[in-house]
Amino acid sequence: MSLDKRAWIVEATIADMQHAMEEGLMSSVELVQLYLERIGLYDGWLRSILEVNPDALQIAQELDQERRNLGARGRLHGIPILLKDNIDTGDRLHTSAGSITLADSYAAKDSFVAAKLREAGAVILGKSNMTEWANFMSSTMWAGYSSRRGLTLNPYGPGEMFVGGSSSGSGAAVAANLAAAAIGTETSGSIISPSSQNSLVGLKPTIGLVSRTGIIPITRTQDTAGPMTRTVEDAAILLGAIAGADDLDEVTKTAAQARVEDYTKFLDASYLKQARIGIPRYYYKHLDRDRLDIVESAIDVLREQGAAIIDPVELPCQGTRWDANVLRYEFKKYVNDYLANVDPSLPVHSLAEVIAYNEAHADIALKYGQDTLIWAEETSGSLTEKEYMESKRKNKERAGTMGIDHVLREHQLDALLFLGNEYGPDLAARAGYPSVTVPGGYAENGIIAPGGYNTKGPQGITFIGTAYSEPVLIQLAYGFEQATKHRVPPKLSCQSSE
Repeated sequence: MSLDKRAWIVEATIADMQHAMEEGLMSSVELVQLYLERIGLYDGWLRSILEVNPDALQIAQELDQERRNLGARGRLHGIPILLKDNIDTGDRLHTSAGSITLADSYAAKDSFVAAKLREAGAVILGKSNMTEWANFMSSTMWAGYSSRRGLTLNPYGPGEMFVGGSSSGSGAAVAANLAAAAIGTETSGSIISPSSQNSLVGLKPTIGLVSRTGIIPITRTQDTAGPMTRTVEDAAILLGAIAGADDLDEVTKTAAQARVEDYTKFLDASYLKQARIGIPRYYYKHLDRDRLDIVESAIDVLREQGAAIIDPVELPCQGTRWDANVLRYEFKKYVNDYLANVDPSLPVHSLAEVIAYNEAHADIALKYGQDTLIWAEETSGSLTEKEYMESKRKNKERAGTMGIDHVLREHQLDALLFLGNEYGPDLAARAGYPSVTVPGGYAENGIIAPGGYNTKGPQGITFIGTAYSEPVLIQLAYGFEQATKHRVPPKLSCQSSE
């Protein structure tokens, strides 16, 4: 058997790549070379990748030799993976959260997530672009923009379709087949949004399933890393690789009994026959015709596959006015903790110094201003404010106990269904609960939504559940994916804006 490798790599799954390497049809070196070639061809205009790993080919060569001598470590052996630029790697890649203030920052060691990926045999291919400071810099910043790389574009409609944020580069790169998969991070919607907008599977885990050690933070209450892939199977493989208990992240120890070593055992499409899925119509009221049709079509598919559809269901928290106080107060505390430990030669070691540096370099640093950074700096950084503690309590109780948990329990539901990043993923994030989005179709016509983005283009169907319900969510997502197969790759051209 011979391969047209350049054609084969498009939409190849992790299992496809692993099989090809085991059969001697492909090597890790060739995989890396193919992706580097595609990055060179297409990323000049996508701007999805900040930098490629200068050691990627050498690492791949060593892993190929290890495979020949000892066999593969597992499913990720030799697989090229991108990491969002706020995830530390102790190598020759920078970690900057997209900010020029940290453009010269090399992490002293791997984050927990990067170390787990290396242990599994993955090749860290590079760092993906992101909305600067995970979109916690400016109230007017466009999703996907960073001062280091500019604006990431959606490969399905560059300059026209919303790319989603803040893991924008991870979403665009994986959608365009510039890597096997990527790791994004989410505080609220930052995995689900770009995955939905780029026709990907995005899985935001329960807080505590995956360590945050070595990730530039917004908040310890809501932050987590998670997989962004082209298939549910690939997301399950990656989740199993990065999940784990970490002595430096206490919350991961609470998940010990709920954590699963291999999430691929939940790739069971037949589970839909026993599933109960709630339809929270209140959160569909604002949808335009095209996007509502995508939701209705998804509901019909799930019903046809045997799922019990409870329509409508109401959440006690619907209509609640939410605030960003947990993010505001925790950002100063935890970003100061991170910056205090970066190399002494760097120009910033606190949030105050970041703000000052940006002001001194406003022509390149402040295209969208920094009102959110200033807003966060106004807090004490001690996490003792009454406003902060009340918001943290409200988020957990109203979104979790009195919201998602209440309606799941009332109707004996497995999950709730939402469109993309519309409302539901924010509720799950506030509660610390998991979400998974799966390609759900394509809106031919779009309206201009609040925030100014066009709603045309790929749309995800998102399932949210209670804490540590990843096994159930993977079964639902896999069943829907197998029944629909909505994902198609974008049509790319070799144009360049650089």
